[in-house]
Amino acid sequence: MTAFVYHFLFEFKTGLRNSTALLMNYLFPLVFYAMMGLIMVKINPVFANVLLPAMVIFVSLVSNLLGLPGPLVESREAGIYRSFKINGVPALSILATPTLSTIFHALIVSILIALTAKPLFDGANPTSWGAFVWITLLVVFTSGAFGALIGVIATSSRSTVLLSQLIFLPSMLIGGLMIPLDLLPASVRPVSMLLPSTHAMQAYLGLAYGQATVLNPWVSVAILLASGLLAFGLAIYLFNWDSRNRVRRGHPALALLVLVPYLIGILLR
Repeated sequence: MTAFVYHFLFEFKTGLRNSTALLMNYLFPLVFYAMMGLIMVKINPVFANVLLPAMVIFVSLVSNLLGLPGPLVESREAGIYRSFKINGVPALSILATPTLSTIFHALIVSILIALTAKPLFDGANPTSWGAFVWITLLVVFTSGAFGALIGVIATSSRSTVLLSQLIFLPSMLIGGLMIPLDLLPASVRPVSMLLPSTHAMQAYLGLAYGQATVLNPWVSVAILLASGLLAFGLAIYLFNWDSRNRVRRGHPALALLVLVPYLIGILLR
C-alpha cells in the first residue's frame, strides 16, 4: 500500500511538472473553458445553461483521452513496465496509479470551473449539487478507464492520437456538448449514443439540472458505469508488459466490447 501511495504521488507530481501533462491537464482545458465562456455564451446565450456540465465533460475527455494514453505507451516502449514486472508490481497497480492521478487533475480543474462558471460567465448552477458531484465522479472514472484501455491497446504513441481522436472529435461535434441531442438529425442520433459524452450530458441534464431529456438519465448512468468497469477490466486483461513481447493474453480487438453497453442502450431507447 505504501508503494502504491508513493507511485501515485509520483504520477500526480509528474502531471504538474511535465510540460505536456500540464498542458493537457490544466492549460488547454482552462483556456478552452475561458474561450467558451467569453465567446460561445455571447454567440449563443442558451449555451450558458449547459456551460458547466459541458466544460466538465470536456476537461475529463482532454485529460483522460488525450493526456493519459501517451505516457502509458511511452513507459511500455522504454521498458519501464518490464522492470516493474521483475519487482512484482501487479498490472492493476501500474494502470491504476496514472489513471487515478489523471482523474484527480481532471477533478481539480472541474472544481475550478464549478466555482467560476456562474460568477464569470453567468453559467447555470445545477439544481442538485449532490447529483452533479457523483455524476462528475462517474464521468471522470469512465473517461479514465477509456484512456487506460487506449494506452494498453495502442501500438505506438502515434496510434494513441488516432484512437483517442476517434472518441474525442465525435464527442465535441455530436456528443451533446455544443449541440443538444434533441437538435441532432434522427440519422445521427444513434451514432451519438455510442459516445460517453452523450450519456454524461443526459445524466447531468436529467438528474443534476432537473430538465427533460431525450434519453432516460438513469439508463445513461448505468451505461457509463458498465462501460467504465468493462473498459478498465479489459485494460488489465489486455495489459502488455513489454512492447517487444509478441504474445498477448488477448487480441486488442476485444477492446470493442466496451461498446456493448452503448449498443444495448440504442436498442432500449
